[in-house]
Amino acid sequence: MGSKQAPSWADQWGTGGSYDGDNDRYDDHKQVEKKNNNSKKLEAAKAAASVGMEKAKAGAVIGAQKVKSGTSGGIKWLKNQYSKKMSSSK
Repeated sequence: MGSKQAPSWADQWGTGGSYDGDNDRYDDHKQVEKKNNNSKKLEAAKAAASVGMEKAKAGAVIGAQKVKSGTSGGIKWLKNQYSKKMSSSK
C-alpha cells in the first residue's frame, strides 16, 4: 500500500490543487457544448425564417398580381366611361 493520501475537497475543486486541469477540461467541454447548442438554435431559427420569407414572398407576389389586375380593370372601366360620355354628348 502506498503512503499517498487522497486529495482533499479543496484540492479537487479549484483552490490550486492537482485536479485544476480536469476542471479546465470540463469548462472547455461545457463551452463547446454551449456553442454547439447555440449553433443548433441558430440553424433552427434560420430554417424558420427561410420558411417565413418564402411565405411572405408568395403573399407579396399574389398581392402584386391582384393590384395589377385591379388597376388594369379600373383603367379599362374609366376608358369605357369616358368613351360612353363622349359618344353620348355628340
